Amino acid sequence: MLRATALGVAGLFGFAAFAWRPTIPEIATPPSSSFSAGVVSRGAMLSSAGYCATCHSVKGGQPFAGGYAMKSTFGTLYSTNITPDRETGIGAWSKEAFRRAVHEGIARDGSHLFPGFPYDHFTKVSDDDVDAIYAFLMTQPAVHAPARPNELLFPLGIRALQAGWKLLFFRSGRFEPSPDHDAKWNRGAYIAEALSHCSACHTPRNPLGAERSGPARYAGAAVDGWFAPALTAANPSPVPWIADELRAYLFEGLSRFHGTPSGPMSPAAHGLAALSADDREALVTYVASVGGDAARSQTAAAAVTKALQADATSTGRQIDPDARFYAAACASCHYNGSVGINASRPDLALNSAVHLADPANLIRVILFGIDASEGASGLVMPAFGSGFSDAEVARIAAYLRRTRTNEPPWPHLEKTVGEIRAQGKGEG
Repeated sequence: MLRATALGVAGLFGFAAFAWRPTIPEIATPPSSSFSAGVVSRGAMLSSAGYCATCHSVKGGQPFAGGYAMKSTFGTLYSTNITPDRETGIGAWSKEAFRRAVHEGIARDGSHLFPGFPYDHFTKVSDDDVDAIYAFLMTQPAVHAPARPNELLFPLGIRALQAGWKLLFFRSGRFEPSPDHDAKWNRGAYIAEALSHCSACHTPRNPLGAERSGPARYAGAAVDGWFAPALTAANPSPVPWIADELRAYLFEGLSRFHGTPSGPMSPAAHGLAALSADDREALVTYVASVGGDAARSQTAAAAVTKALQADATSTGRQIDPDARFYAAACASCHYNGSVGINASRPDLALNSAVHLADPANLIRVILFGIDASEGASGLVMPAFGSGFSDAEVARIAAYLRRTRTNEPPWPHLEKTVGEIRAQGKGEG
């Protein structure tokens, strides 16, 4: 008994020693004039493409002041203040302290950061790019905003335990270009894998919250009440995500085959808009390669023909009462008929939301709509949640699933609609 106790105490002290990291001393807050305009400008672009403001701001609050809620099966994390406020932000952090936080997930005081901050991706960002982001943040207005306490299941809120998570799942190191690909592909991989951490949303996670590897990588995952579709060939969209459609969706805000970015993808697309033209093309090249053989684009013509035929049978006199309901509620905007696909009238037979195994995306858009600020400029999808009951929303979703896809019906749709309605639209 005594021996077991002694071993336990020794193990506890051993882990404490393993988890310990030193404090990096405070510095005087660098004046804005100490950073060159060019570096600050580059940092602004990098910060936008890394979604710093998205995750470190709340709707109606000050940019970068923190407080954004990140819900998970372990509880809720709240992002921190990264303005140059000395007391509640990073105003006393040196460049070295900021680098360590981004690359290693260690705060200035030596405490471990939770992996809700994607340092497993940011560790790949170059030192120069991290320094540019630091310069940009240090030139922003200081906001006094104390951190909101996290709400995690005990003992998961103990920061030292993150050292064990890192031992299992985190590997520090900068991005290494692939010798099997050209410079353009590698630049796109750097943006996607390091800076923009695309797989953080599009890859399912294991029971301990780490991204799965192998075939599961980019296979799609639930995030913030939505479902981030697969970026691989496993994506069920009838028209593959080829380069032209990725370009239109990410940087023009509207793809004729895939609609407009909404939910968590909306701020991501807005953030990526800051990239240079060359970086945009590099990112498209890389993500398109994740989807597999570009020859799959040959399937688009057949899918479009089938979609137009489905549209044609949804109008006019209908015996099917669900078809009449859909025609009255939706067809005035989502009708293309024989005229071809109009990008401003997304064809739901082609939209991935109708084909996914998870109906959350379709239900959320029907209930809460898409604001003008979310998707393509000037286009709005009205919210039907206030006018339609849970049963009516479920009825439309079930009808689309039945008539626009060859996929099995979604189970318990009305119950799912009620649950999503109760969650609300959220901060996005």
